[in-house]
Amino acid sequence: MHVDPNDDKELFQLISEGDETAFRRLFHRYVPQLRPLVQHVTKTAAVTEDIIQETFLRLWLSRDKLTEIENPRSWLLRIVFYQSFSYLRKQAVHDKAMDVMAARYPGAEPASATEEEMVFTSMMQQVGLAVAQLPPQAKRIYLLSREQGLRIPEIAKQLSISPNTVKNSLVRSLQAIRKHLELSGYFFPILILWCLRV
Repeated sequence: MHVDPNDDKELFQLISEGDETAFRRLFHRYVPQLRPLVQHVTKTAAVTEDIIQETFLRLWLSRDKLTEIENPRSWLLRIVFYQSFSYLRKQAVHDKAMDVMAARYPGAEPASATEEEMVFTSMMQQVGLAVAQLPPQAKRIYLLSREQGLRIPEIAKQLSISPNTVKNSLVRSLQAIRKHLELSGYFFPILILWCLRV
């Protein structure tokens, strides 16, 4: 499929202005091209989807810089390959650690459901700590969204602020929480946090 690079630049310009329709058009244009490339590298469908989501999340979060990009297609491919090879590096480290554990503790059972629950509980405690560190307004917005399930327009109305302010606050809060979790040693698909109505 041939894509007119000038049209991509126009979409990048619109996305840089916060145009969600342009973002969706770019997403639907490129996902069919990117999916087989990522799948070829990772060999895993679930990981492929995570990498594609992460790529477009990065694009949206970096939208203020999109007008500086001369070749949008090359830029997207660079991000996709960086994400794919980062996954392979992490997977290699994980596999090596599992081999060491298997050699050190032969016959040991894989992690049980109880251990997984403990890890999840620990991760959620870290989320709570990260939320507690948010600025007061950001914390209020996050809790209204995640704990009370309010949508952006509802939060904006309740707090007498613009929907765009609410949306930007949620994006920044999710970035801060994710960074806190990564510093605490939790690495997981972006979709766990990015269950957005943002």
